Formats: sequence, structure tokens, C-alpha cells
Amino acid sequence: MGTSDKVLGGSMLLAASVVFTYYTFWAILLPFFDSSSEIHSYFPPREWAVRIPAFLLVAGLSAIGAFVGLTIVKENRKKAQKARLRSA
Repeated sequence: MGTSDKVLGGSMLLAASVVFTYYTFWAILLPFFDSSSEIHSYFPPREWAVRIPAFLLVAGLSAIGAFVGLTIVKENRKKAQKARLRSA
């Protein structure tokens, strides 16, 4: 079980490193290359370098907000149920 955790962690770290390197090159270093350069064919248009992280940020914050909201609602239902049981 411990070995599979290490493999999973290592593969996640490798994937994060590859994504970070690709994005950094795309967003920061690509403008320094001539627009006729062959390297531009490996990357999407630059406006997506802003759109994709913005979408991921909104989706992530929405998911966190929904989770917190559902947790609060469940806790309030539990408290209300306990209060009803005490008063009965």
C-alpha cells in the first residue's frame, strides 16, 4: 500500500511539473520568440493562457463554496433535529 502511494504521489508531482513548465513557457517565454517561429505551433493562442486559469479558478471557488454551503445546511439540520428531540 505504501509503494502505490509513493508512485501516485510521484506521478502527480511529475504531472504538476510538466504542466507548470508548459504553462510558464507558453505564458511568459513565448512572446520573446518571433511570431513566425515554428515553436508557436505547439501552443494555443495566448488569450487562452488567461482564460483557462480564470475558468479553473471560478470553477474551483464555486465548488468550495458549494461544499461549505452544503456542510452548513447539514449541520443546521442536525442541530434542529437535536433541538426537536430535546424538546419532545
